[in-house]
Amino acid sequence: MNGIKTGLMEPGVHPRITPDLLLRNTRAHAVAGGADSMWLPDHLNNLLPASIWKPAYTGLAKLLPRADAFYEPWTTLGYLAARNKLARLRLGIGVTDAGRRNPAVTAQAAATLHLLSRGRGILGLGPGEREGNQPYGVDWSQPVGRFEEALATIRTLWNSGGTPVTRDSTFFPLRKAVFDIPPHKGTRPPIWVAAHGPRMLRITGRYADAWFPSYAQTPKEYAEKLAVIRAAADNAGRDPQTVLPAAFFFVLTARTDTHVDEMINSIPARAFALCAPAHVWARHGVEHPLGPDFTGAQDLLPHTIDETTALDYANRVPPSLIRETLLTGTPADILDQLAEWRDNGARYIVVGNLGSFHPRLSVGLASSLPLIQILRGMKRL
Repeated sequence: MNGIKTGLMEPGVHPRITPDLLLRNTRAHAVAGGADSMWLPDHLNNLLPASIWKPAYTGLAKLLPRADAFYEPWTTLGYLAARNKLARLRLGIGVTDAGRRNPAVTAQAAATLHLLSRGRGILGLGPGEREGNQPYGVDWSQPVGRFEEALATIRTLWNSGGTPVTRDSTFFPLRKAVFDIPPHKGTRPPIWVAAHGPRMLRITGRYADAWFPSYAQTPKEYAEKLAVIRAAADNAGRDPQTVLPAAFFFVLTARTDTHVDEMINSIPARAFALCAPAHVWARHGVEHPLGPDFTGAQDLLPHTIDETTALDYANRVPPSLIRETLLTGTPADILDQLAEWRDNGARYIVVGNLGSFHPRLSVGLASSLPLIQILRGMKRL
């Protein structure tokens, strides 16, 4: 049961003072915590309504004044790869968008990162969210179908050996397409798939190197979905144990229960609960403000929610909902929670720190020390 590997997610948002302030800070925390990897999201904007990203609600807004100022992740990963010789962290994207990016370009970016990082690249891939596609003119009608074709296209190009490829596809047809970036010592970046629904789980079992979910679910649900993935892998003639069971969690942590409770009750933490699907809200006796069938983060358009509406939605969120959808508590509390995920199959855990949601910047910044304790503690699970 030992040997949990760990990763730390970097926000990838432009800060005050110097453009790489958060990047250097996150890398230092990853190294101090003994993490195996550092990750970046792929977003054009935030999943939190920018209308409430103000110092009145979170101290972090003093340091990060632009909630939607996300860096382009592949460029940023290249920057990190050039500064990774001593840290030797694996570098992952969690996760890039299969709809907004042509898969040939994604295949090129991931193969390049893998070479320049000396085999430490990880390609996290998912169907994306509405907020990063529809407002920019990208078709959002068949995200899973588009994702499956993108994944198949990437694999085809990587396996082509430079030979021109012709392949029929509804979304990404290839016509004598050439891909000639070589592998690193015979390897390509492992593909980690952010899968949640039944069809995505089956795709993961057939094609992925790792399963990398992030949406709200219970440890029991995680184990049930992992069984679906392993059955799909077996049906495809693969060894089910070759699909690495990973997971991504946001955490609210501090040294005291009082500070944790203040984080849970902060406006940003409560508004972030809009990313949870309606059936999770229903478990806590509350209807999702966007409807009883709302799917959560995948279909959320946070930039359309004004401050008054966001505050109204946030005030409907019970603390129990936040405690289910995020990991919350002191380091000891969170390690106890993660032990349950380990017991239900998780073997690689990536975390992102939301402690900075605290209304006071000093308390939010201080959450980095408990976060390092969590990273160290996970290695002993």
